[in-house]
Amino acid sequence: MTQRYPQWLMTAAVMGLLVIGPVRGRAAEPDKLLPAEAEIVVQINYKQILESELIKKYALEQMKQALQNQDAKKLLDELGLDPFRDIHRIIIAGEIRGRGEEGRYLMIGYGSFDPEKLFATAEAYSKKNPDRFSLIRDGDTVMFKFQPDSGQMPVYATVLDDKTVVAGSDKKIVMNAVAASRSNKKPPIKPELTALLKKMDEKASIYACALVKGKFDDVNIPQGAPIDLTRFQELLPKMETLSLAFRIGKDVKMEVNMGMSNEDAADEMNKAMKNLLNDIKPLLQLATAADPRTKPLTDVVNSIKVNTKSKEVTLTGEISEANIQRMIKPDDDGQP
Repeated sequence: MTQRYPQWLMTAAVMGLLVIGPVRGRAAEPDKLLPAEAEIVVQINYKQILESELIKKYALEQMKQALQNQDAKKLLDELGLDPFRDIHRIIIAGEIRGRGEEGRYLMIGYGSFDPEKLFATAEAYSKKNPDRFSLIRDGDTVMFKFQPDSGQMPVYATVLDDKTVVAGSDKKIVMNAVAASRSNKKPPIKPELTALLKKMDEKASIYACALVKGKFDDVNIPQGAPIDLTRFQELLPKMETLSLAFRIGKDVKMEVNMGMSNEDAADEMNKAMKNLLNDIKPLLQLATAADPRTKPLTDVVNSIKVNTKSKEVTLTGEISEANIQRMIKPDDDGQP
């Protein structure tokens, strides 16, 4: 585990919102462990995903087989952890930084854990390889420090109780989570992020929401592409929030919500997105004519709808089980 992983996930979550958010249900409440510096929050309902029809049918056995190699199985046994039973929900929150910049982050894991085994395994690893693994004490808190080989910033982790583990980019952000776990205070996050989180569906398989005001001011849209994207050069800096949600069941439903600076900007983004989809569809039709195996992508794009309400632009779409099956086994349609 290295710091590149959370940063990559945050960046991918933010940029992914532009191309594919909240499926309505019970509103999410901001987790009290969220760090004050959070600009993006990603929640993965890991247990719900594993129990979905789609994953059970197409991916669960492959996932289990991938963890059957000796090293992985040995480590999981030492930790007393069954990833298909004990991990329920994962939250990743942190800063949004530019390319090559390291942002502070906190990862929160909820599930069923054995604190004694986790600490014992951490202690054993610190003795085997003290250059990469070490235990740090701060008052009555014991943290596990991991130093990547690549020279990146270390990762700090600790167990809060038998239901919660946390890991972060630095000691302070982890200690703040420890303190928050012992208090009844609301998370010290920005009011705008709180409002955005409360619009999310806590039962969505995956959701992500981000404060992006000012983050796209220096965006550079590439020119000369088959599709004209120049309109977004002006519109992206007018975006203030982004949110995304996936609900995985028998199929996958998606929604993206873009909060713009004003209603005029929202109307312009609506038009730009519809024009983009209209420009993409003929290209996909040509691609499907040349290779029928690309039809699932055409169907996904055709399913996308764009709507505007006040300052918000919403895109909805879905990937059917039939198209997912075609993506996994493209030769089933009899194509070479």
